[in-house]
Amino acid sequence: MKLQGGIRFNGDGITSTVGAMVLTQEIVGILKDNVAGYNKVGYQKKVPVVSSFAEFLGPHALSINTDEEVGRIKITKNPLDVVLGSQGYFQVQTKNGIKLTRDGRFKLDKDGNLLTLQDHKVLSSDGVPIRLKKVPQTVSDIKINDDGLIQYKDPEDLQVLKAGFISAVSSDGTRLENPNIKQGYVEESNVVLHEEAYKLLVLRRGFTVNTEVFKIQNEALTKTLQELGKT
Repeated sequence: MKLQGGIRFNGDGITSTVGAMVLTQEIVGILKDNVAGYNKVGYQKKVPVVSSFAEFLGPHALSINTDEEVGRIKITKNPLDVVLGSQGYFQVQTKNGIKLTRDGRFKLDKDGNLLTLQDHKVLSSDGVPIRLKKVPQTVSDIKINDDGLIQYKDPEDLQVLKAGFISAVSSDGTRLENPNIKQGYVEESNVVLHEEAYKLLVLRRGFTVNTEVFKIQNEALTKTLQELGKT
């Protein structure tokens, strides 16, 4: 069986054919999700992986991996937009616990809390929410270096204050040594549209072939049952 060149099964019979069709539909669904996520900031492509014995397991042979390659970088010049120039994630605090995201479009509330667009609190490398003790007069007074250190000017005495380091970790939660954080950018998805379109085309052809095989097998089975009914 080879995913890149289409899905082929060596097994015979209606069961294998139907299993191949269902499996193809599941993979098509994953690829369609990738296409839909093309314009989503921080979206990471999902990669379908088909295990051995798929002709027996059908859709149960399918698992999904995440492509963690860095996506397209777009300049915004917004001081609260940041990207990770390396593989990894920002940690944010949600109502359901700590979540990982590559969407670095942040904002400040009136209390100086650094939040995501979904109002989740951005965590520091110490594991606590980042909060600026004094809200600067303008977000342009906020500077974030490559290590994620947030510095800003005190609106009263103009002294430079530090708000801590933005937490950047790998998928297993290990802190990144060199996160390579860049201020004033957002990361778009790492989906390559023409690659997804080609994969969909190959799968569509494979599905069409399996459909025709199913029709032939069904007709043969029908004839066999009819002959058995005559005896």
